[in-house]
Amino acid sequence: MGRRRGLMSDRFKEELAKELGFYDTVQKDGWGGITARDAGNMVKRAVQMAEESLNKDKV
Repeated sequence: MGRRRGLMSDRFKEELAKELGFYDTVQKDGWGGITARDAGNMVKRAVQMAEESLNKDKV
């Protein structure tokens, strides 16, 4: 059984990591090098961006 593919593209994850300030860790150690808190903050920010996008479409 293979690993499930994530919903976020690598490019989008990299942009989020840059915005949240831990992209250097990703470059140095890969995605496994980030903390659980950083991963959670990435998801939280992605959800926030999706909600903002949906709200723009409603106006």
